[in-house]
Amino acid sequence: MNERIRAREIRVIGDEGEQIGVMPPFEALKLARERNLDLVEISPTAQPPVCRIMDYGKFLYQNEKREREAKKKQKTITVKEVKFRINVDDHDYETKKNHVLRFLDEGDKVKATIFFRGREMTRQSLGRQILERLIKDVDQKGLVEFRPRQEGNTLHLILAPSKKEGGAKEKPARPKPAPPAPPASPGGAQTA
Repeated sequence: MNERIRAREIRVIGDEGEQIGVMPPFEALKLARERNLDLVEISPTAQPPVCRIMDYGKFLYQNEKREREAKKKQKTITVKEVKFRINVDDHDYETKKNHVLRFLDEGDKVKATIFFRGREMTRQSLGRQILERLIKDVDQKGLVEFRPRQEGNTLHLILAPSKKEGGAKEKPARPKPAPPAPPASPGGAQTA
């Protein structure tokens, strides 16, 4: 920027985007100073390097503003966890399945976990059956990202929202505005 540009010749672009030409940096800096702007190197690897006459403070502000906007729009995917037991009752299973469906509708990933304690380790097939049932019940809303996997005394799987459903909620159609009311007659009573 400004005096720190060390190239012998630079290609200069004006503040309106017009090509000014190739010149030594001190002449370009003189042009920038006449307009109360800065000379900024935007492509140092080009032959000759490309510099632009611009307001550097305004440029930094706009870049920062653009980055903030991009950060606002990005969706962070969270992983919600739903825990099951091998002796889960039907009603409890349905409740937890509904939680999984709601999380998938919101666009979140879901980790379904079965924790085995003590002698339950000998009944791992029951745990796999519960997770397979869950996969079959939510196949309309979610995709299996990781099949049921055993790690120590826990069995878990990860479900992701399906592409067509995944958090892309349709906006409801706007109601059409009502036609304007006819004007009141000049001699009639007005209501407030």
